[in-house]
Amino acid sequence: MENTFAYEQAKRRAAAKLSFLFHLAVYIVVNLLLMTINLVTSSSHLWFIWPLMGWGIGLIFHGLGVVLFNGGMNIKERMIRRELEKAASIKGTSAP
Repeated sequence: MENTFAYEQAKRRAAAKLSFLFHLAVYIVVNLLLMTINLVTSSSHLWFIWPLMGWGIGLIFHGLGVVLFNGGMNIKERMIRRELEKAASIKGTSAP
C-alpha cells in the first residue's frame, strides 16, 4: 500500500511540474509574440510590458505552488496522512 501511495504522490508531483513547464512555455511564446507586435506597430509606447508583468506574477505563484506545496499534495491529503499515522501508532501497527 505504501508503494501505491508513493507512486500516486510522485505522479501528482510530476504532473504539477509538467503543468508548470507548459505554462512557462506558453508564457514565453505569447509574450514574445506580443512584444513583436508592439515593437512593429508602435515602438514609442511599450504596452507589452503590462501583460508580461501581470501574467508573470501568476507564473511566479504557479511555480511557488509547485515547489512549496509538494506538487499537488494539498493540506487535506497531508492531514489525512498524519491522522493515519497517528491511528497506526496507537494501534501499534505500521502506517499505510
